[in-house]
Amino acid sequence: MRHFPRVAAVLCGALLVYSEASSAAEKLRLLTWADYAPKDVVAQFTKETGIVVEVTLSNNEEMISKLRATGGAGFDLAQPSQDRISGPVKEFGIYKPLDYSKIQTANFNPEMLEATRKVTTINGKPYGLAYFWGTDGLVVGNTKLQVLDYTDICKPDLQAKVSVRLKRPTLIGMAFALGKNPFKAYDNPVQYEQIMQEAGNKLIACKKNVKYFWEGKDQLLNDLRNNDLLVAQMWDSGGWKLNAENPNIKFIAPKSGALGWIDSFAIPAKGKNDAAAYAWMNFVARPAIAARLAKSAGNFTAIKGAEEFMDAKMKAQLNESFPPSAMQNIKWYPAIPPGLEEIEGKILDRIKASN
Repeated sequence: MRHFPRVAAVLCGALLVYSEASSAAEKLRLLTWADYAPKDVVAQFTKETGIVVEVTLSNNEEMISKLRATGGAGFDLAQPSQDRISGPVKEFGIYKPLDYSKIQTANFNPEMLEATRKVTTINGKPYGLAYFWGTDGLVVGNTKLQVLDYTDICKPDLQAKVSVRLKRPTLIGMAFALGKNPFKAYDNPVQYEQIMQEAGNKLIACKKNVKYFWEGKDQLLNDLRNNDLLVAQMWDSGGWKLNAENPNIKFIAPKSGALGWIDSFAIPAKGKNDAAAYAWMNFVARPAIAARLAKSAGNFTAIKGAEEFMDAKMKAQLNESFPPSAMQNIKWYPAIPPGLEEIEGKILDRIKASN
């Protein structure tokens, strides 16, 4: 009996540790983009699984920064774009390989599944799983405007009526419009810099037409609504949102090709709850759930059969913006080799500082 208090204390301590571990096991810390985890879908997941989802909103640059700072800790699942996975894995080790045997891959579009697997595979192990996809292109606020490609933003009748992002997609889109292929130069930094310099010079020459370099979407959308802007480089879902309000506003795939991205799933290297991460990936791989996420995000998913539950207006807008020839001409982002973003950053700074 003399040892009972000590035994009880040990048992209580063990129960406390178990309780804390159990509690931790019932949480999924999700690092994702705005509108990718709507409250109603999160609530259904929690109801079905008992796993509480803690959502942190982010973007590609912030995801890398947050996970790099912690060595891949702090989150259980992230949604970086597929081209932002292999580079950060090689440089910083922030993600761990995925076990595809734990994923209901039969629910995924096989071409998109394989494309992302290929781009994110390192030493024979995949680090990414395709989910959302979309494109960057041009939104035109007046159907009478003859704007077909990025070079058309330089037309003299568009002075102070254009907005683009001061980001890499604008440089890359302009490079394609100039007849270059920057993606083929990814492994040749000297050639890549030359291509980006040409694109930068063209954007500087067009700068009088740029009312501002947009950062927040609210001002951009409002200025397009009010005709304060007539052309903008932006993403397809934003263009389709405006088109739903005003049929004269169109998202167009540039003649040289829209820039295609895939936002994937990746598990941080020091995530604590892989089981919850796989549970979420399989939950959102159900076609009806995928359709709800697509409506929230305004983007399409890699899930087969989701289109049966999709909004009819979204499908019509996709078909209008992307006839078969435009769909086949999408320029999908490959994985970014280390060092290229530094090259782009210097050119973007030069554009910003130019008169």
